[in-house]
Amino acid sequence: MTVKLSVVIPVYNEVATIKEIVQRVLDVDIEKEIIIVDDYSTDGTRKILDELSNNYPNIVKVIFHNFNQGKGAALRTGFAEASGHVVVVQDADLEYNPQEFKKLLKPILDGRADVVYGSRFLGGDEHRVLYFWHYVGNKFLTLISNMFTNLNLTDMETCYKMFKKEVLDKIKIEENRFGFEPEITAKVAKLGCRVYEVGISYSGRDYSQGKKITWKDGLRALWCILKYNFKKV
Repeated sequence: MTVKLSVVIPVYNEVATIKEIVQRVLDVDIEKEIIIVDDYSTDGTRKILDELSNNYPNIVKVIFHNFNQGKGAALRTGFAEASGHVVVVQDADLEYNPQEFKKLLKPILDGRADVVYGSRFLGGDEHRVLYFWHYVGNKFLTLISNMFTNLNLTDMETCYKMFKKEVLDKIKIEENRFGFEPEITAKVAKLGCRVYEVGISYSGRDYSQGKKITWKDGLRALWCILKYNFKKV
């Protein structure tokens, strides 16, 4: 059976990178659809997305939010539109390499996994050296999440999360911002999904390049770890 991949890209003010990341996804030799959810960009991104949807009408689908809601809300919208057998999250910046979709897909295609996370801290793939305290924060949040989910993930906060569509169909996403990461991890664990990790490369960007996550999102993530691990799916 040919597997169709739904690539869901949440977008907010990514005028500098959106064309490039969509082209990189298009270049991946996998049957796919690209679902872009624009979370009310104000920097010209929306105009570029109109062009992309016109240029690739059979592959690229663009959905516009009429007010800014957050990454989790954009993913909720995108997941609902996905028609592929497998769904993956792709950020709109250039930090993650879509050519690694095949690496993420392998455990699913082999029949071993229901969910696959791409870890920035696993294996020998290259990654840009950036913020020490971001690294510490990521590892801390992953540790706390693992304590409650009883998973042994190395990178709970990674963008690259790939799911069988049937898994997502069982989950209601409630978080509107970056709390999506601990929420989905808790809910996947509660469903008893077979979770795999694969090492990926990472080209992180700094705040001058548009990085949006802050310490406030870290505090929200802690709350979400507690909330969704004690809440029924």
